[in-house]
Amino acid sequence: MREAAFVKQNKDKWAAFENVLNNQGQLRPDELSDLYVEITDHLSYAKTFYPKSNTEFYLNALASQAHQKIYKTKRESKNRIVSFWKTEFPSMFHAHHRELLIAFLVFAFFSIVGAFSAANEGDFVRSILGDGYVNMTLENIEKGDPMAVYKQQGEFNMFLGITINNIKVAVYAFAFGIFLGIGTLMVMLQNGIMLGSFQYFFYEKGLLWESVRTIWIHGTIEISVIIIAGCAGLVMANGILFPGTYTRLESFKRGVKNGLKIMVSTVPFFLVAGFLEGFVTRHTEMPDWLAILIIGGSLLLIIYYYIIYPNQFKRKAKHAETTIH
Repeated sequence: MREAAFVKQNKDKWAAFENVLNNQGQLRPDELSDLYVEITDHLSYAKTFYPKSNTEFYLNALASQAHQKIYKTKRESKNRIVSFWKTEFPSMFHAHHRELLIAFLVFAFFSIVGAFSAANEGDFVRSILGDGYVNMTLENIEKGDPMAVYKQQGEFNMFLGITINNIKVAVYAFAFGIFLGIGTLMVMLQNGIMLGSFQYFFYEKGLLWESVRTIWIHGTIEISVIIIAGCAGLVMANGILFPGTYTRLESFKRGVKNGLKIMVSTVPFFLVAGFLEGFVTRHTEMPDWLAILIIGGSLLLIIYYYIIYPNQFKRKAKHAETTIH
């Protein structure tokens, strides 16, 4: 786009934003922050395509003024951690729901493939889960306690080991996005097949409900967040493959940055999943209603924070844009 066309397309928005800065009471701080992000995007574009131009100088001055007005009054140094999960992350994540949907569909598809393969190939479950795990579980079933595997370790040691392992899987799902997303999809494939074959194994033994009510106490958050980590990997891959109006390097940097934000957002959820697996799942004697309550609450938490809440920020941003015009 020619510089003149770029200026003509956005000058009214810049002028309106400048007016907002001069009278900050017109918008709430979070709405002002959203506009600040848009101005910095325009500044990055100007630096790339119109270096050392008057447009770049103007936008740089406008962004600097906005930064001073916003961040001096918000005291972000004291509330940085809270503001990340409350404002910064959800305001960014709504733009990546497409990648989240792709990661979910890939995972769900290969879970079905895993179950289908387990149903049609006698040794498939052993090839995926390993002879040791299958034999141990068969022994536990014979003893009348099929979920005994969750009682073998102490609570804290299990919590720590499971949490570290889950974070490691999530890091792989994100980092392998560097291979144009193929590596991330392979992690989704592997874990999806494992889950599908695992659940079919218990179905075949007539223990599907027993496994669901027990395993998904922690698995609801655990599996959901692995899919979200896959989303982070696809965000990074998207930055490489589809740079849009940015240079490929700048687009890649933005993809990595947003992907890392998605990964950071998952840390509390992995801790919760590890806690549930280490301290709660082992109580297989708990009533069905309590297990259903934990599973349903976990699912609602994930759906709200990663889908509903970001969409609320999207609507706020549209309202803010309407307000300044």
